[in-house]
Amino acid sequence: MVLPSLSGKPVPMTDRRRILVVDDEPQITRVLRTSLSSQNYDVRVANDGETALEIMKDWTPDLVITDLSMPNMDGLDLCRRLRASMQIPIIVLSVRGEERTKVQALDAGADDYVTKPFGIEELLARVRANLRRIPPIEPEPASLIEIGDFRIDSAARKVTVARREVHLTPKEFELLVYLARRAGKVVTHRALLGAIWGGHSTDQVEYLRVFVGQLRKKLEPEAASPRYIVTEPWVGYRFEPGK
Repeated sequence: MVLPSLSGKPVPMTDRRRILVVDDEPQITRVLRTSLSSQNYDVRVANDGETALEIMKDWTPDLVITDLSMPNMDGLDLCRRLRASMQIPIIVLSVRGEERTKVQALDAGADDYVTKPFGIEELLARVRANLRRIPPIEPEPASLIEIGDFRIDSAARKVTVARREVHLTPKEFELLVYLARRAGKVVTHRALLGAIWGGHSTDQVEYLRVFVGQLRKKLEPEAASPRYIVTEPWVGYRFEPGK
């Protein structure tokens, strides 16, 4: 799907920046969703920090806008959780304008602070300024990977190894594709967990080992030791596709 931009040029869905709005006031989330969507951002909303983290399990935003006072998990706790595992920009919204509150938010990991009530044009300018800090979206990678013993068709979700078709679960397939696109390079545990399971999972190394073990058994079921997915002790894994 392609959307029109303000300049008149088409903006593919895959090129839209993702923004997560976290606020327990429905009128705020409604206004922000409408205003941000009109600027061709891909917007999702949550009414507290816990819901925001659930959304991010399957959808990684490029920027987060969050209120401070919310039930279950407030904005300060959300900032700390996000900053512990990722470096996306965070803009805090709050009716509290005291200097001490702003300092607490910035110390918790926020990049910017906007006091309610705010002008939507100012907020949009701050969004643009914060998004300029992150790299531009890369073009969609090719759907077909043919390397060594492997032929991986992302569009059809089919994998063949030395002309033998291998059936993988969705997560196993994502893991293989991520490694195959970085063949010969060491990929850290943290990078793999963040890319496949989201920023909240970057410390679950044992979980990753289980999936890598399952994937290895399917790729080379009779091998005495793995040769396609090589372990780099204490660091991560390296994909060697064969010749």
